[in-house]
Amino acid sequence: MADIALSASIRSNLLSLQRTDSLAQRTETRLATGRKVNSAIDDAVAFFAAKALSDRASDFNDRKDAIGQAVSTLQAANDAVDAVDSTLRQLKGLLQSAKTASTTERNALQSQFNTLAEQMNQLFNDSAYQGLNLLNSSTSVLRVDFSTSSNAQLSVQGKNLLVSSTTSGALFTSIGATAAGSLACNIIAFSAASSVSFASASVSNFDRGISRIDDAITTLRSTAAQLGSNVTFLNTRLDFSVKYINTLETGSDKLTLADINEEGANLVALQTRQQLALQALSFAGQNERAVLSLFG
Repeated sequence: MADIALSASIRSNLLSLQRTDSLAQRTETRLATGRKVNSAIDDAVAFFAAKALSDRASDFNDRKDAIGQAVSTLQAANDAVDAVDSTLRQLKGLLQSAKTASTTERNALQSQFNTLAEQMNQLFNDSAYQGLNLLNSSTSVLRVDFSTSSNAQLSVQGKNLLVSSTTSGALFTSIGATAAGSLACNIIAFSAASSVSFASASVSNFDRGISRIDDAITTLRSTAAQLGSNVTFLNTRLDFSVKYINTLETGSDKLTLADINEEGANLVALQTRQQLALQALSFAGQNERAVLSLFG
């Protein structure tokens, strides 16, 4: 089928209308998406540069979430350390009271002492966060990766602070033989051979227990300082990640975001141009209608 022949005037006006319509559609897309670059077709250089920035921001956003969870892990451990510190002070008070107490009172104090000591172990065991416990196992390790493009990482080694533990660095280090089955004896380090209990212990036994609790409090303070230092560093790294992600996303937006005011003005101008083009096309067609009228 032969193509329909159009006059030069009509074809020129039609092409102008088509170009205006194409520009109007592009402007409407920019207004709808808020971006002047929506695909590589719009501007390949800007599109891929912006994508690289956005991808890096996404990677850092994933790391940011991991850092936040690491802060929570350390905070859970630090909360347990604070609670155990308070419990140790209660234990110290019981030993001080036992030095001048009667036999009956000492038996009651030893029962309270063992109960509180068990609660310390429970506090350590309950301080896990997402399955990781930094206070009841020296093999636990918290690792936090900060970047996909470098080896930046923080590792926090766990400790075994359980009362009955003989692991190096434990809350109460072993001092010779102790009476089996008694947390009071494990903490105070009574001699197993003499089977010393609260009721028959001397003032020096209680003084040694108080001294060992003071040492345990010092150990806890050191642990709390390490945890707090790591939390502070992670929060600093978290703040950096938030700011860096914002910088990357801002840079990406600079390459792709449209000026809404400018595009709005463009659309008004293009709509006006469309109307004028339609009128021009109509005028161009009037000549052909005049020729047609000659055959009427």
